Amino acid sequence: MQDPRPAGAAGEVIQLEARDFSFWYGTTQALEGVNLAVPKRKVTALIGPSGCGKSTFLRSVNRMNDLIPNVRHEGDLVLDGESVYRPEQDVVLLRRRVGMVFQKSNPFPKSIFDNVAYGPRVNRLVNGRAALEALVEESLRRAALWDEVRDQLGENALGLSGGQQQRLCIARALAVSPEVLLMDEPASALDPIATQKIEELIHELKSEYTIVIVTPNMQQAARVSDRTAFFYLGRLVEVGNTEEIFTAPREEQTEAYITGRFG
Repeated sequence: MQDPRPAGAAGEVIQLEARDFSFWYGTTQALEGVNLAVPKRKVTALIGPSGCGKSTFLRSVNRMNDLIPNVRHEGDLVLDGESVYRPEQDVVLLRRRVGMVFQKSNPFPKSIFDNVAYGPRVNRLVNGRAALEALVEESLRRAALWDEVRDQLGENALGLSGGQQQRLCIARALAVSPEVLLMDEPASALDPIATQKIEELIHELKSEYTIVIVTPNMQQAARVSDRTAFFYLGRLVEVGNTEEIFTAPREEQTEAYITGRFG
């Protein structure tokens, strides 16, 4: 097998990097020696069969896996040149810098306004009601939701449609000014129209954020990402520019998965 790590493009800034990263749940190894460089303000898609380690990798970046008993890792994950596992790492600050959007939308049972305002309030990011209202509006606009909810900010967020709830969760993540946005199958539970809106939003957001998305849909990966990484049985098999991965993969396993011969 060739080295799955391609050289970075000229002038490309690497914001996130996995260095020989392995991960275990108890005695079960989920990731093995992953080396992956994620460019700044690009969309990187993680593809591969179910159970191949994609979501485990994603949740390791902001240390969500720390909440699971009896896990361990080897190697390192580096964000802007610093290990996310260094002893002095403030995990709360890390999760502000690295936002996460889950497969199933999970709005709080609060008003639309309070959902978006929650993070800024807890982290004391703004002073005064006017500043908070401005931040909520800005976050909803960035999530392409403001025009749909501007007249119902006081209503319960659980009354929104599935697609609107997912965009609300994106707005909630954006409200704390992250640098990286992780998306774990963000459109897999949505209808085609809502999925299209999420994909359009991803295109808009990459001008400001580094995005890593796990998707079971290879067509979606081809549409939204700049780079694609193929995982299989806990290993990173191949990574490269999305067009090259889908039209001229270097590895036989990658080609077999993309053409539907397995997976």
